[in-house]
Amino acid sequence: MDTVFGINKKIERKLNWPVVTLGVFDGVHSGHQEVIQKTIDLANKENGESIILTFDRHPKSFLSQTQQSCITSLEHRLVLFDQLGVDITVVLEFDKKIAEISAEDFIAKVIHEWLGAKVVVLGFNCSFGKDRRGDASMVCNFAEKYGFEVVVCEPAEIEGEITSSTAIRKEIIQGDLQKAKEMLGRRVSVLGTVVKGVGFGMELGFPTANLNLHHEIKPPSGVYATKAFLDGREYNAITNIGTCPTFEKDTDDNEPLVEVHIIDFNKSIYGKDLEVQFLYKLREEIKFENADELKRQLERDKMRFTNRHSKKVLTE
Repeated sequence: MDTVFGINKKIERKLNWPVVTLGVFDGVHSGHQEVIQKTIDLANKENGESIILTFDRHPKSFLSQTQQSCITSLEHRLVLFDQLGVDITVVLEFDKKIAEISAEDFIAKVIHEWLGAKVVVLGFNCSFGKDRRGDASMVCNFAEKYGFEVVVCEPAEIEGEITSSTAIRKEIIQGDLQKAKEMLGRRVSVLGTVVKGVGFGMELGFPTANLNLHHEIKPPSGVYATKAFLDGREYNAITNIGTCPTFEKDTDDNEPLVEVHIIDFNKSIYGKDLEVQFLYKLREEIKFENADELKRQLERDKMRFTNRHSKKVLTE
């Protein structure tokens, strides 16, 4: 997948039949996937190019001047777009200039003049442009003038409930991994950069990768059976989300850490991006009397995970 950062930047490949969709796509959930798959299918039908227009941050982050927690960071979205088979993703920095572009100008100057869209694919509730005035109806009104087709996708539903990023955030935060998975159309996952930690895990013989999630939300505190993905390879892993209550810390920061123990893996991966997919919860995070008790519990966690995996009855 080619990634282009910035508006009106040169796109290296020659565009034959661009099919364009746009949105934040936070979570890249099942509804988003249907929109993206339709974009890909229509492009492939004409030997064309599937193009996603997205933003470097959620517009609410800029408009409210507060960092918004997200299901998937930009880096994570790009990984998921690539996995789905998108040809080109255009990332626009959501700043004052972008915020002030009228919906009419966005259609004319970005979608038509710059990208030369032959088809525009939209989600049922897509909105864009200054004051969010742009929607599917407006795009349809400009279709004949600019010579493109418009396809509007119906919402995805689970048990009569429309799939939305807001609903998925709620389920993940509450710890309902199965419900969130159904709406996502994939396992709940996080993607973060491996940063240096305190080193408690190494002392116990269970080295962990500590993740900076770049404002992605995460499940509640606890110990989870997970899959870790690094440099295109998949590993079994146990992930702890919590505050390490067994050890005294020299800080008042009680923000839960995300620590990933990749089973039978002991390489330095500082600075690398690691994706973690959650399978099921093993147990709650517990404060132990001493490090030896914690180590014995970690051994039991590893054995439980390994036995369940080897029997191929993993609950996903």
